[in-house]
Amino acid sequence: MTETVTVRVPAKVNVQLAVGGARPDGFHDLANVFLAVGLYDEVTVTAADELRVTCAGPDAAQVPLDRTNLAARAAVELARRYGIDPAVHLHIDKDIPVAGGMAGGSADGAGALLACDTLWGTNASRDELLDICAELGSDVPFSLVGGAALGTGRGEQLRALEVGGTFHWVFAMAERGLSTPAVFREFDRMNHGLRVPEPVASQDLLDALAKGDAGALARTVSNDLQPAALSLFPALADTLAAGRAAGALAALVSGSGPTTAFLAPDAGSAKTIAGALLASGTCRSARVTQSPAPGATVL
Repeated sequence: MTETVTVRVPAKVNVQLAVGGARPDGFHDLANVFLAVGLYDEVTVTAADELRVTCAGPDAAQVPLDRTNLAARAAVELARRYGIDPAVHLHIDKDIPVAGGMAGGSADGAGALLACDTLWGTNASRDELLDICAELGSDVPFSLVGGAALGTGRGEQLRALEVGGTFHWVFAMAERGLSTPAVFREFDRMNHGLRVPEPVASQDLLDALAKGDAGALARTVSNDLQPAALSLFPALADTLAAGRAAGALAALVSGSGPTTAFLAPDAGSAKTIAGALLASGTCRSARVTQSPAPGATVL
């Protein structure tokens, strides 16, 4: 049996997040177009006497180290299914923003699941891994598969999408996080008494992805949670405006926020936009990267 396994797992951006009304179970139906981007966490799993979680990297102090952590929950669920004692040390090297709307916690869950499957030699099928991911959370299945996908249901039902080129992004990190449940509650409050249409993926957006056309993608990106995120964190509007002024083709809140995402025409423009965002004083940091990126990968 391997004694240590490390898995690298990407962040995501939602280039379309269409949100339906609240369901009886409290979730919302979504049409969620995911793109994996080249910001990564690494999850290292080592055999140990008992289950424990440690974390290092930016904002590591905000990451729970008990069994509520999605990485720990992934290990426990895989172990339960195979009659294994989940006695492992899970170490997370964070580079994905914490509570930033880029699925960092979900990435850690997917990374831990693949790492434990490799460590224990359980050889779970891809379908079973995806089933466990869906139990853990709506974004976890995509963290496992990466690339680009359309998520329906509450986001866990995935259909792989074609991407015809490389897209250049800048992500601006906010001074504080936002709670995803709080953003959805604000969405429900803002839409109370209104008819919320069924979420449907934009064919124009899917075509833009398939062609690798950044200009066309910029014209079609959307996020139904953005008004709720801005309601809870109004200063994000200044960050979005600064990125647009610096030449971004599109600017939007990433998922439930508060990280903001800027689509750039090319790599050079991305660096210029990142510099302008930092100079504007409207964000804590700015990162340049590309998409699509591979899903969870054993290193």
